[in-house]
Amino acid sequence: MESQEGKPPLPTTARVRQLQPTLVLTTLSAAFGSAFQYGYNIAVVNTPHQVLKAFYNETYFERQGRFMDERTLLLLWSCTVSMFPLGGLLGSWIVGPMVDTCGRRGTLLINNIFAIVPAILMGVSKVARAFELIIFSRVLLGVCAGVSYSAVPMYLGELAPKQLRGTVGTMTEVFVIVGVFLAQIFSLQAILGNESGWPVLLAVTGIPAVLQLLSLPFFPESPRYTLIQKGDEEAARRALRKLRGRAAAAAVEEELDDMREEERAEQAEGHLSVLNLFTFRPLRWQLISVIVLMAGQQLSGINAINYYADTIYTAAGVAASHSQYVTVGAGVVNIVMTIISAVAVERLGRRLLLLVGYGVCGCTCLGLTVALRFQSAVAELSYLGVFCVFAYIAGHSIGPSPVPSVVRTEIFLQSSRPAAFVVDGTVHWLTNFIIGFVFPSVQEAIGAYSFIIFAGVCLLTAVFIYLVLPETKGRTFVEINRGFAKRNGVEIPEKKEEVEGAHPTGPSATVKETSF
Repeated sequence: MESQEGKPPLPTTARVRQLQPTLVLTTLSAAFGSAFQYGYNIAVVNTPHQVLKAFYNETYFERQGRFMDERTLLLLWSCTVSMFPLGGLLGSWIVGPMVDTCGRRGTLLINNIFAIVPAILMGVSKVARAFELIIFSRVLLGVCAGVSYSAVPMYLGELAPKQLRGTVGTMTEVFVIVGVFLAQIFSLQAILGNESGWPVLLAVTGIPAVLQLLSLPFFPESPRYTLIQKGDEEAARRALRKLRGRAAAAAVEEELDDMREEERAEQAEGHLSVLNLFTFRPLRWQLISVIVLMAGQQLSGINAINYYADTIYTAAGVAASHSQYVTVGAGVVNIVMTIISAVAVERLGRRLLLLVGYGVCGCTCLGLTVALRFQSAVAELSYLGVFCVFAYIAGHSIGPSPVPSVVRTEIFLQSSRPAAFVVDGTVHWLTNFIIGFVFPSVQEAIGAYSFIIFAGVCLLTAVFIYLVLPETKGRTFVEINRGFAKRNGVEIPEKKEEVEGAHPTGPSATVKETSF
């Protein structure tokens, strides 16, 4: 039976054949070497913070003959933590020019400098008796994370066939979570989170970068970048043959046709800068969607959950010395649910996973408000608090964490994707910083009621997704943009002749009235 478009549906066996060893190994090299850095360096300083603060104080004593006061020590530690999102913001600003100039693969290879250099500096910081090396290194690691958080999903999204784009795209978040989990394991006091082991703990971040430097050059550059931006069709064909297998000649030519169609559709846009992106009507709702998705991801309360977790575990009777092991258990839930999301995203679609995820997060935020507010009067509510923490992590891991990495690649075409990733990276890191900066004050002012705010953010984000965001599963980039065209009040031309007659810097058709 043929589909509505007149093409027979792709058999399941054919889809499986498209997951070739080259695609799998390229995904592993890119995601483990780059996305891992983000997750690992978010979590690596959390558990051993007392050991690191002691090193700061001892170093200061050796220089000044006295220990720091609590305020100075807190300020230095706050700088250590906050330098990472600051570096991430800087990385998100440079990723656009980098992926255009150096390519997606080239950007990832160059980005390893920002992981290897700080790994060495942090590894020798104890011997050098210089805590400043740690603070400076956190800035460089933030730049590495900021670049990789945008470049990896862009690279993987352009490598994968449309039937596997969701699964391959979620590997960015899978390896972020793996990084968080391994950081939690390695930073246990019994392993490396102690006075003698912390330099090694911090330097481990350089190992994935070295492995990527040794492996990624053997894998292909993004075929879309090679054809559409570099104009080298033969190199794009060779790359696709490696990624799809030698036997998939017909599929390779079909993908090349899709790329040529995308290239023709983009001729009306030209190359868009960030400023152009904000004023270009045919991409208005794509831009709004990616801003809402990235802001909702951070403002929905995930950092607040992490902030409150130890307090919740202690109230439930977990000894302070054992809470680190409960945190590792939460990390296991995070990994398992993210992997489930990677498997389910091509079956259930992006919208459903996002809606279910935000629904679970919103409900658990309300449950946490009740548990934290009344657990002093009703002791049993402390167990509700622990359940809500684990349920929230599961809900966030099934949708709000992994799926935006897929969607933000899919809803933009080649010419606008780098600029769009600069915008969404900026939103991601700014909201991350805002939560870290503002939440402690909000928590002090209204306590447990702060989770009502996060529940409201979850509700508003879910409503936006339901009303605005189309399903992108199994559709080409051009088809997805045609779906947005009506909402934007424009048309994307389907015929080559229409594109050739369009102005190279303006919308490709007359603007129509729209209800949005």
